[in-house]
Amino acid sequence: MQINQNPTASSTAELQREVAALMVECLNLEISADQIAVDAPLYGEGLGLDSIDVLEVALEVSKRYGLQLQSDSEDNKTIFGSLRSLSDHIAAQRTR
Repeated sequence: MQINQNPTASSTAELQREVAALMVECLNLEISADQIAVDAPLYGEGLGLDSIDVLEVALEVSKRYGLQLQSDSEDNKTIFGSLRSLSDHIAAQRTR
């Protein structure tokens, strides 16, 4: 039996849905997870998160997936650029 080491489209979409649900839950957003477009910006326009929202999401992501997101990292604008970029970062860095 061969195990596929590459994430499949379904596992990628599943992680995106999971992360969207995590954001809706931890930020008490008044939208459903499936209303978060995968490529829409999370900051400002798009989902409209501010730096405090991103910090809350980063804490939840760290707890749930076992990865560290540094609040002062220059990569945060890229990581939190969209649901897709956040999910891709989690997929690459997660320990859980």
